[in-house]
Amino acid sequence: MLDRRQFLAATAAASLAARTLTAAQPRSIGFGFSLYGMKSLPLNEALTTCADIGYSGVELAAMPDWPCDPLKLTSADRRNLRGKLTDLALDLPAIMENLPILATGKAAQENLDRLKRAAELALDVGPSKEVPLIETVLGGKPAEWESVKGQFVETLGRWTEIVAALKVPLAIKAHISNALQTPEQTVWLVRQIDSPYLKAAYDYSHFQRQGLGLVETVRTLLPVTIFVHVKDNVLRDGKMEFALPGDAGNIDYTRLLQELRVGDYQGAVVVEVSGQVSSKPDYQPVSAAQRCYDNLKGAFHQTRQRANI
Repeated sequence: MLDRRQFLAATAAASLAARTLTAAQPRSIGFGFSLYGMKSLPLNEALTTCADIGYSGVELAAMPDWPCDPLKLTSADRRNLRGKLTDLALDLPAIMENLPILATGKAAQENLDRLKRAAELALDVGPSKEVPLIETVLGGKPAEWESVKGQFVETLGRWTEIVAALKVPLAIKAHISNALQTPEQTVWLVRQIDSPYLKAAYDYSHFQRQGLGLVETVRTLLPVTIFVHVKDNVLRDGKMEFALPGDAGNIDYTRLLQELRVGDYQGAVVVEVSGQVSSKPDYQPVSAAQRCYDNLKGAFHQTRQRANI
């Protein structure tokens, strides 16, 4: 029989051992595939394919005319989708939307409606332990940033009120062809809203096009980042275009994952197949998903082995 002092000492020792063991383990970063790259597949087939390949999760695409357009999904569909994700042990880190923030009039109201529907879908189909975030680019033109950033703040404020009411996070992503392009602009915009429900999505491919370094962009954006997309850039016929991650070989994904782990990133790294790839006549979604997994699995393995943080 232990007296109270011995019991407390034993409990403290066990607690310290548990904390030490946990600290020695690599922090969990999910490896997912965005169903933005599987528009042509039936939803159940797409989910099963991702699970069979080995991905830990998926991002659903909720834009109009996509399989997960919320207007298409009945209550029964949503229950079945949630059950399928559970059966396949797939995480659901995010739902993709594409909301042009400079829309006005009826189009602006439709954006609000779409955002709310996406958030409701997240609550309906997401696992109970963690609500999926909504991820979107914002549109606009690269030269417009200074003239439109005030409108961005105003509109994002309204968007954030909608997602905050439902307790669903929103992540905005800088894009090489949009008004919001750089890590610094993204951090500024997120901090203007100053809400726990508005954060950033990081996608180095858009910064690489601007000649920005991987490490500097990760470290700048990581404090407000809750989601990561990955894809490559490749030069074809004198023009830069997006490619499957790992195909071009010009992004150090091992270093990216190391930076994320050191920065205590707890979210997912999700493959995004650009429309520049998926629109090609010879594109095959299943083989593309397998190729991306094969290209990146080594980086995940290496960083898990090296992690001691």
